[in-house]
Amino acid sequence: MGMVATVGLVLHPQRDSKKAIDAVVGWAAGKGAAVLGLPDEVGRIDCSAVAVDAHTLVERADLLVSLGGDGTMLRTMRLIARRPTPVLGVNLGRLGFLAEIDVAELPGTLSAIDEHRYTIEPRMAVETDLEGAAGVLAFNDIALVRIPGEGMADITVTAAGQPFVRYSADAVIVATSTGSTAYSFSAGGPVVSPRVEAVLVVPAAAHSVFNRALVLPADEEVALELLPTSGRLAVEVDGAVMGHLCPGDRVTVRAIAGAAKVVRLGTTFYERARRKLRIDGSLEISTPWDE
Repeated sequence: MGMVATVGLVLHPQRDSKKAIDAVVGWAAGKGAAVLGLPDEVGRIDCSAVAVDAHTLVERADLLVSLGGDGTMLRTMRLIARRPTPVLGVNLGRLGFLAEIDVAELPGTLSAIDEHRYTIEPRMAVETDLEGAAGVLAFNDIALVRIPGEGMADITVTAAGQPFVRYSADAVIVATSTGSTAYSFSAGGPVVSPRVEAVLVVPAAAHSVFNRALVLPADEEVALELLPTSGRLAVEVDGAVMGHLCPGDRVTVRAIAGAAKVVRLGTTFYERARRKLRIDGSLEISTPWDE
């Protein structure tokens, strides 16, 4: 990222981000940089920001700033996917995992960007083709999820062209290493460092005898086929329903290396994971001087 001439803002739909917006707009003004936002969001930004469509935003921005939580960060990453433009995630409210900083740290962070004191971390995505939507990307996960009352997710997983395992479960989740701390984690999957380029296949609440997660290499496609015994399933992409599948349907998931670039200022994956997963809380060690 050279000189930042154009900043794009992506906002959380509800949370108040005025303080953060003011910091970014002020910083941009001091550099003579333009600030762009999306039409349905820009009304909530001060009038010096220009409303543009999503295509123009990703074409013109040198830096995207996501103001919200992990959901906003995922949406921003999907918006800018496959482009070299970096994304800075700013947390409003609860501690996020993908977002790098809190609002209080924003002024210092913008100075650090000016002084090139940051790193850019590539993030892998997973991609699938759905009916009417080719190349649908997820930065956390693509999950095939049971619809209440419509039977289990009965799925054969094929890796590198070989049918490998069958799951019967509430859901089968295909996750990136980023997504290892999201839905996959709650289903009992491993915590995976984002430096590991792998695809996780994790059954949620498996009823099958085989109930273990798979960790597959990023350069192999994984295919999920709904068995005749399966119920109709919802396809969730980063948590949003994007389609449905019926028994006999098959969906293929591919990994896309470095699909987004995230600005990092020194926090490590392990610090962020400890915060998010409350890993230290599992020990429940309390000493008088902690208070």
